[in-house]
Amino acid sequence: MRALCWEGVGKLAVRDVPEPAIRAAGDIIVKVKASSVCGSDLHLINGYLPAMREGDILGHEFMGEVVETGPDVRRIKVGDRVVVGSVVACGGCWYCRTEQYSLCDNSNPQPVFTEKLWGHSPAGILGYSHAAGGYSGSHAEYIRVPFGDVGAFTVPDGVPDDSVVFASDAMPTGWMAADFCGLKGGEVVAVWGAGGVGQMAARSAQILGAERVIVIDRLPERLATAAGRLGVETINYAETDVLEALRELTAGRGPDACIEAVGMESHDVGPIYAYDKAKQTARLQSDRPTSIRQAIMACRKGGTVSIVGVYGGLVDKFPLGAAMNKALVLRMGQMHAQRYIPMLLDRIAVGEIDPGYLATHPMPLEQGAKGYEIFEKKEDGCLRTVLHPQAA
Repeated sequence: MRALCWEGVGKLAVRDVPEPAIRAAGDIIVKVKASSVCGSDLHLINGYLPAMREGDILGHEFMGEVVETGPDVRRIKVGDRVVVGSVVACGGCWYCRTEQYSLCDNSNPQPVFTEKLWGHSPAGILGYSHAAGGYSGSHAEYIRVPFGDVGAFTVPDGVPDDSVVFASDAMPTGWMAADFCGLKGGEVVAVWGAGGVGQMAARSAQILGAERVIVIDRLPERLATAAGRLGVETINYAETDVLEALRELTAGRGPDACIEAVGMESHDVGPIYAYDKAKQTARLQSDRPTSIRQAIMACRKGGTVSIVGVYGGLVDKFPLGAAMNKALVLRMGQMHAQRYIPMLLDRIAVGEIDPGYLATHPMPLEQGAKGYEIFEKKEDGCLRTVLHPQAA
């Protein structure tokens, strides 16, 4: 079969690779129909998570058709149209039983790296390096999904592939970001990042009761899409001082909750960003925490900072004093896909959330490297490239 593989830092190529096979009794094989790129893939491609090997298949946000099931699979059937959560979870450990699926004890078969780096190993993630289990990803014609009864969900009739694909990752990540904010109704929520996850976080915050949502980015087309599609307020950080703007918009108080949906390659303007980029390039810090710093400084006293952008290691000049003395609540993590996906599918089916507009650049798998280039450079108004492995 054909698959989009990592060929070294900054290099991708479509290769012929062996088709996946059932390895465990709970596995399923999915014929991939749509597989979205994701901003967190760029961290792998660019070498910031040093656990990739040449030939690794990328991709973790996808949907398709089940073509084979292991003998222990009961809920999912051959022929089912499914969306699959990117986080792999066993369904039986303490973390899974308490719906903290991204912390599963049993789904990362290669835990040594993350145990040393983070103290404990969280769940495995499809297509997300050998630190996350070494699973082959979804930018391929077929993919093996472990624990298929736990991680795959049948798609409601009438929901297009290029809409439901975002229920795999961007939507549950965005929903969890808003859920972490503990919204009661009437709050002001600021969201850093107007990409797919940021826009889904903004919509989720609205549904959960936020009175106002303010989205922060530098790309006019993304900000215009967020304003037009979601009715949010926007700030262009390339033109405006974010902290001053948020104080003005909240009568000096600051947002009740701040969501960081950018991650370790966050961008900014000015000397602090240049400092961060230089340190990351020299590997003196692994992540650029620009947007996290802003979120902590902007958030009102006693507010919540929710972090769902992916970070992998160490950062410099983290404003711990501001977080402590303002009594902020910090919540963060990889999303608990299996907790949120069934509910989100229901909301898509009735039209409460429509993520299909994120799929700005559909293209065949063979153009995958070009799709990532367009996505990374944010060309042509790209929000997400969605690859179609079955397309000619």
